[in-house]
Amino acid sequence: MTQKANILLVDDRDENLIALEAALTSLDQNLVRASSGEEALKQLLGTDFAVILLDVVMPGMDGFETAAHIKQREKTKDVPIIFLTAQEIDRHEVFRGYASRAVDFLLKPFDPWVLRSKVEVFVELHHLKAQMREQARTLQRDLGQETGEPGKILADQLAQRARQVQHDLAALRDHVVAHYQEGDQPLVEGVRRVDQAVARLTTLVDALHGPDARP
Repeated sequence: MTQKANILLVDDRDENLIALEAALTSLDQNLVRASSGEEALKQLLGTDFAVILLDVVMPGMDGFETAAHIKQREKTKDVPIIFLTAQEIDRHEVFRGYASRAVDFLLKPFDPWVLRSKVEVFVELHHLKAQMREQARTLQRDLGQETGEPGKILADQLAQRARQVQHDLAALRDHVVAHYQEGDQPLVEGVRRVDQAVARLTTLVDALHGPDARP
């Protein structure tokens, strides 16, 4: 049986958290509340999350600052973040959001169906990553049993290639942020999709290469 995914809901207003829970209850996953950026970071210390719904405007640590802290942590840097904002997204917010590697923005009041559909994608991706890790561990065992040292060499080569792809993608991401212009949103979305694909590749390589090495 597939284990339920954890979804982190971050908003300083209780009525907004209630609305998020109402929209997502039908997904039948674990919905975890946080009423501030600081509380969200505490929740992330001991729990793995499939996706984070993060309010932009909060007292104290706002959503962008919270996202920056999340992405700085090795354990949580690949967790998808969807920003929730009641304000129109201006160019500066696009910069800050993309620099923090958020995957999407949703304007309040949000469409419950749209929100649920977006979250469901990341829940499915979370389950897929778990399956990939298990399959990779099985492949790692098989390589070790059947090929010994050649299997390790192959894993090392894959890890090195994954590091290079991550480096090139980071350079491309920085270039997009630095030169963003109106009308470039399709390019931004394209880079984000590649970013997500690389994250999936990295998950597979991590499991294949072993727990002690991370590209």
